Amino acid sequence: MESRYLPKAIEKKWQEYWESEKLFSVKEDPSREKFFLLEMFPYPSGRIHMGHVRNYSIGDVLARFLRMQGYNVLHPMGWDAFGMPAENAAIKANTHPAKWTYENIDYMRSQLKKLGFSYDWSREIATCDVDYYRWEQLFFLKMYEQGLAYRRSSYVNWCETCHTVLANEQVEGGACWRCDQPVIQKEMDQWFFKITDYVEELLEYTEKLPGWPERVLVMQQNWIGKSYGSKLVFPLESGDGEITVFTTRADTLFGATFMSIAPEHPLVEKLCKGKPQEKEVLQFVERTKLSKRSDRETELLEKEGVFTGSYCINPVTQAKMPIYVANFVLMAYGTGAVMAVPAHDQRDFEFARKYGLPMKVVIKPQDAADIPKVEELTAAFEEDGVLVDSGTFSGMTSSEAREAITAGLAEKGRGERTVQYRLRDWGISRQRYWGAPIPIIYCDRCGVVPVPQEDLPVVLPTDVALLPNGASPLPVHEPFFKTTCPKCKGPARRETDTMDTFVESSWYFARFASAGYDKGPLDFDRVKYWLPVNQYIGGIEHAVLHLLYSRFFTKVLRDMGYLAIDEPFQNLLTQGMVIKDGSKMSKSKGNVVDPDEMIHAYGADTVRLFCLFAAPPEKDLEWSDQGVEGSFRFLSRVWRLVADNEEALKSATPYAGSAELSKTLSELHRKTHQTIKKVTEDIRDRFHFNTAIASVMELVNQLYQVLENPSQEAQFWPVVREAIEAVVLLISPIVPHVAEELWRTLGHSKSIMNVPWPKWEEDALQAEEMLIVVQVNGKLRSRITVSPDAGKEELEAAALGDGRIQDFIAGKPVKKVIVVPKKLINIVI
Repeated sequence: MESRYLPKAIEKKWQEYWESEKLFSVKEDPSREKFFLLEMFPYPSGRIHMGHVRNYSIGDVLARFLRMQGYNVLHPMGWDAFGMPAENAAIKANTHPAKWTYENIDYMRSQLKKLGFSYDWSREIATCDVDYYRWEQLFFLKMYEQGLAYRRSSYVNWCETCHTVLANEQVEGGACWRCDQPVIQKEMDQWFFKITDYVEELLEYTEKLPGWPERVLVMQQNWIGKSYGSKLVFPLESGDGEITVFTTRADTLFGATFMSIAPEHPLVEKLCKGKPQEKEVLQFVERTKLSKRSDRETELLEKEGVFTGSYCINPVTQAKMPIYVANFVLMAYGTGAVMAVPAHDQRDFEFARKYGLPMKVVIKPQDAADIPKVEELTAAFEEDGVLVDSGTFSGMTSSEAREAITAGLAEKGRGERTVQYRLRDWGISRQRYWGAPIPIIYCDRCGVVPVPQEDLPVVLPTDVALLPNGASPLPVHEPFFKTTCPKCKGPARRETDTMDTFVESSWYFARFASAGYDKGPLDFDRVKYWLPVNQYIGGIEHAVLHLLYSRFFTKVLRDMGYLAIDEPFQNLLTQGMVIKDGSKMSKSKGNVVDPDEMIHAYGADTVRLFCLFAAPPEKDLEWSDQGVEGSFRFLSRVWRLVADNEEALKSATPYAGSAELSKTLSELHRKTHQTIKKVTEDIRDRFHFNTAIASVMELVNQLYQVLENPSQEAQFWPVVREAIEAVVLLISPIVPHVAEELWRTLGHSKSIMNVPWPKWEEDALQAEEMLIVVQVNGKLRSRITVSPDAGKEELEAAALGDGRIQDFIAGKPVKKVIVVPKKLINIVI
């Protein structure tokens, strides 16, 4: 074999061999234990980046390791191919999103193959394929039938830059998750998925996912935002309506002195109509709607509002409360109305001070003798306490009063205990072209008409001219939007909104389990065998968006009879980022490392090895050119172990553990089995590939030391071969190309992937002698070598008989001897 490690000479060869032999293709096999391993599929942006390389390397190690352990492993790959970036890039490049997308898929697929990832490419899917999204349209129709998909007018998050609506989950700090531009509120007709129908189950099952990171579960729990409180009704003074609020502080109701409502509240126009304030109110509403959502959510926002000219009635004090439209109240949270208790809520306190509104203290600290005076307040008292100036409820604690006040109002039909969730229904309408068409038709006679199932798919036309401002061309493309009503056969118009791309990624894992099936979206028996996904790998940034939607979709498909599981992902690993020069790799920071260049310079195995060795998967990985070079040097050392000793190794049979060994060979044999145990447990139990690799490096170092002075013992080369074969097998999931080459060089005829994972021998782990630390009065004074089987008395005698210990004792009486088995002995004098 070649004496030097030359990755270019071997990597393409083995990639072609794996593909020709279809080594990664799998089928259902009830006689074998399955393992569905999945990394979050990529958006086909054009080139893979180092974050992809790291993510997919982690998955590939597990896939190869589990195959060698006998599992029937499903490890698929596909493309999250719809979305705005394709449109924007196509507009910029004066091409079509489909052409741009499929060209990128071809290139990125070739990149992934160059890295040697063990994907079952026969199951490849692209979500922009008609054969994929036709089934998504079927799900939509079934959800529409069940009331889980519905249309309504609402204020939505609108990104002016992307020309589309965003779900609440896609607004990050008041900005668009895609372009980071400010999001405003806009009233539009939109399609929604009723995720709130599953809110309690989604929350409950966060306690039933022990294989998920705690912080992801907490993020989902916080987003769902379950809170216990009271729904209270405030009649309008005019007598022709009411305002409902949700509050967790019914105990402060006697201190409510005004009402704040959102500019988007449906009662605004009615409340100000015909009042002197009408013009001012409507101008304020329009101005506030156009402001950044992030500004309206921040605690630093200057609180502003305007009096509507109308009043409501406090249901316990019967006092008139002026109704204000306020910029800090959002329709997306609660009921869009807040009872203002300025003495006990800091936001209300600031607003009341600004507009000269009354305050009333109704809660005092439990240990306070006097009731705080309003004029002396410098801030609101927001804690629980004891009620004062609250009628018959005075003297109660806050927790007692919350129950009692709500119960009293419930008897009058003005209140009830209730639960509220932060989670809102998922708005799926997107006003962009490159997405799955929503299968709905609008008819002037028949209204909203679903596309008949037999007419699916509604195909996204490819003969459209993209608009330079990014808006969708579908509303002006007559061949698409002009159609016939399925009911009355009259002229009708298609829905021109497309579905949120997160719909596609909410069920793709199930399609992988029955890819190619054409009689329906899913083959029940096949998905029953493969699902749930045993191990899912992806970034923490998807904790709420993709993961929550996938959980919801799984439950919907379960209830439709397509799936037999409650949750999609059994275990979740959220890998850290790849950073360079102290920040995440990105084009804007100019710190991107091109995987292609690294593969060309060092080979795919080196890139994989570095990504796995530099940090544990859940931590951020700091890119290091020196680290990459170090990884290459290590592989070169492994290569030379075989290349420099090829003939001797081929003529030897691996040691079987029966013949007597010298001390040097015994230590190498023991180290081999200790390494097998360590690597196995590090990969299987902890995903600590970095420590697994480090332990193999230690074994390689020991091999080099042994090979410096080859002995003439009959078992020398068998023990060395046993150790080298272990090295090659243990690194094969991490660096598969070099492992395949070395395995064949050692004389094996079948792929290393078809070789069982090595097992350690318990007997071989046991050292013939053990080093024990000896302390005198807790201070290290000596070390002794003893048999691993030595008992307490033997250990005491050996320690007390040690020459250095006798010098320290020097005739002083020994009070006691403390023995910690296999670790240390402490002599107290």
